[in-house]
Amino acid sequence: MTKIKPNLAGIPETMLWTLYARASEAKRPNGFLKDPLALKIFETIDYDYEKSFGPANVLFARRALLIDKAIKLWLKRHPDGLVVSLGEGLETQVQRVDNGRMRWLSVDLPEAIEVREKFIMPAARFKHLAADATAITWMDHVDPQPAPFIVAQGLFMYLPPKDVETIFVSIGQRFPRSKLLFDVVPRALSQRTLAGHQETPDYKLPRMPWGLEREEIIPTLKRWHSGIKKIELHPYHFSRKRAFIDPILDRFGFWKRDYHANLVQVSF
Repeated sequence: MTKIKPNLAGIPETMLWTLYARASEAKRPNGFLKDPLALKIFETIDYDYEKSFGPANVLFARRALLIDKAIKLWLKRHPDGLVVSLGEGLETQVQRVDNGRMRWLSVDLPEAIEVREKFIMPAARFKHLAADATAITWMDHVDPQPAPFIVAQGLFMYLPPKDVETIFVSIGQRFPRSKLLFDVVPRALSQRTLAGHQETPDYKLPRMPWGLEREEIIPTLKRWHSGIKKIELHPYHFSRKRAFIDPILDRFGFWKRDYHANLVQVSF
């Protein structure tokens, strides 16, 4: 098998970290995420994942599964709907959720799209757009009718807070009745990366300027945009052992500050 060198650095390199997590979960006999394409891509890329990222982290696989479920639920009501995925890198979500009718637009930096298209080619229903998500011009390529489902998985934490606010407000204004799904890291993690956190001796995490504690998320978003109809928070963890007890503890208000991150779904 011919191996492909990805030649990625900075934020685009994080697509290899999330790929590593999903592929590692997919090859477990009892893994909760089925992702054969991620496993194939993982095995084709010439990269020392463990040297850079350490042991595979279940966090990203759990995040992917939660987003899969949200998109599939939306597609039951909008089977011909358009999903716009911002900064998805080598995410193979489109393959996992495809119902045979939906449409998909992947928006990412040119160097990320170049790597993506070595493994996932655009098709009639699946389009790629090489563009900076912060430039807002990608919105000109999105049909506003019917309202799209927009996913910003693993993106906003790497942007300055003002850029996050601009994208958020612009989506709400341009696409009323749309849904936006994204994740938020806690302030402590954001601050560690700004101080130069080394995930391993060979890999420094990119700076994450935007982080919020869980109790700050809803007030912040409502302050940004007054037309929000609904905000849902879905916390998730690093831990595999606590996967089943966490939702119960969360329902009764326990351990909320222990959550590593929050998945946020906004209905405009």
